[in-house]
Amino acid sequence: MSIWRVLLAIIFPPLSVLDKGCGSVIIVFILWLCGWVPGTIAALIILNNPKQ
Repeated sequence: MSIWRVLLAIIFPPLSVLDKGCGSVIIVFILWLCGWVPGTIAALIILNNPKQ
């Protein structure tokens, strides 16, 4: 996880998980619409997942 991805996850979370798959983008986008904090947390969790 690079520093640029972390900054992008803080500024615009759906764009930071774009390469993780359509499901991740949709989940983060919906959470981001509900509020900035849930979207950012979800994006950071997805980016920090060691399986991908």
